[in-house]
Amino acid sequence: MPSHYNPEAILKALNIAAFNEMQEASIKANREHQDIILLSGTGSGKTIAFLLPLLERIDPAKKHTQAMVIAPSRELALQIEQVFKNMGTGISVTCCYGGHLRETEENNLRESPLLIVGTPGRIADHIRRGNIRLTGIETLVLDEFDKSLELGFEEEMSFILKSLSNLHKKMMISATEALEIPSFVSMKDVYKLNFLTGEPPAALEVRWVASIDEDKLESLFRLICELGNRSTIVFLNFREAVEKTSQFLKDKGITTVFYHGALDQQSRDLAIAKFRNGTSNVLVTTDLAARGLDIPNIRYIIHYHLPATEESFTHRNGRTARMDASGCAILIVGPGEHLPEFIDPAVAEMKLPEKVEIPEKPKWTTLYISAGKKDKVNKVDIVGFLTNKGQLKKEDIGLIEVKDFLSFVAIRKSKATHTLQLIKNEKLKKIKVKIEVAK
Repeated sequence: MPSHYNPEAILKALNIAAFNEMQEASIKANREHQDIILLSGTGSGKTIAFLLPLLERIDPAKKHTQAMVIAPSRELALQIEQVFKNMGTGISVTCCYGGHLRETEENNLRESPLLIVGTPGRIADHIRRGNIRLTGIETLVLDEFDKSLELGFEEEMSFILKSLSNLHKKMMISATEALEIPSFVSMKDVYKLNFLTGEPPAALEVRWVASIDEDKLESLFRLICELGNRSTIVFLNFREAVEKTSQFLKDKGITTVFYHGALDQQSRDLAIAKFRNGTSNVLVTTDLAARGLDIPNIRYIIHYHLPATEESFTHRNGRTARMDASGCAILIVGPGEHLPEFIDPAVAEMKLPEKVEIPEKPKWTTLYISAGKKDKVNKVDIVGFLTNKGQLKKEDIGLIEVKDFLSFVAIRKSKATHTLQLIKNEKLKKIKVKIEVAK
């Protein structure tokens, strides 16, 4: 067993009691077989299930890139990178994705990280530019492989696999059973682990609401009021509808953030940070948020636009009832619409009251700080700065997210004005930084 691979230490670092059945099966199967297909539902712990076997195959004594993970979206790639870092092994990792400076990644790749995580387009670009040393890469993970093909990355995926001429192991991961493997993947001694039950998680409740209005906006507003200030994701099918719906709810007094593929990376990061840290309890989004986002304690999924396929329904619902948590998926059915055929017609209807009250506003707000990892700023620095210079107590500081060149930190809304006044001329780690309420 490699010295850096200490299951007990990894469990402790991840703050979990034990690996689940699927993760244990993945570890065993990967030791015994060359290529693995792992099918398991969203929220079941697939990321840990492929990172553990990958970690076993990395040799820290060899100072070159040895493994690669490809994911269909930047959010999922960043999530995988974070889980890997949280394992606390000290193994170097770099995440490559579109939407931010390629030069930053080029500098990181010069150090030959032992693991590279990234999206197909950006990794293919780095390979073409000669930024990645390919000869030592022996392990490849294709996460959410079906989604990569669905999003049109087949050409980039084919190019990447042809470029990796020394692969000894491939792992293909999916939450969908209808998985077709293109010839360019060329898997050998394939062993399939199927943990898909075809049933929704036991902790997931499904209900529906009738809307008398075709645009459903008023019904959505009343539904959110009825649900209260619990964490809720509202799924729509179109970007334009996402922004329109979010604005409608804001005008009605609901604190929302919106998220879709046309936003730049900083806007995406900010929207998710605000939702994750409790600055907003409602995220209005397209199916982009149906995969790759790990946000704990989401209570409700609202299908404002009905899902077109059972797969879409499953992935959307995968944001809630994760691991041991419970959750509820609610479909809004408008005039002339019917529950999709893949949904049990016996699911209970939820009646909305005539009178509703606007939920209590969130108690947190998000500060933007114009410094991050590349400025040698970390969470401890930010907490120290806000407690010393900003006179905040530790309980007044919520979730902190440190990106490459910026950071987001949640603080109690009631303390924001006073704190900003105290720190406006102060330096963070001897750096003059811009700090303001994130808009």
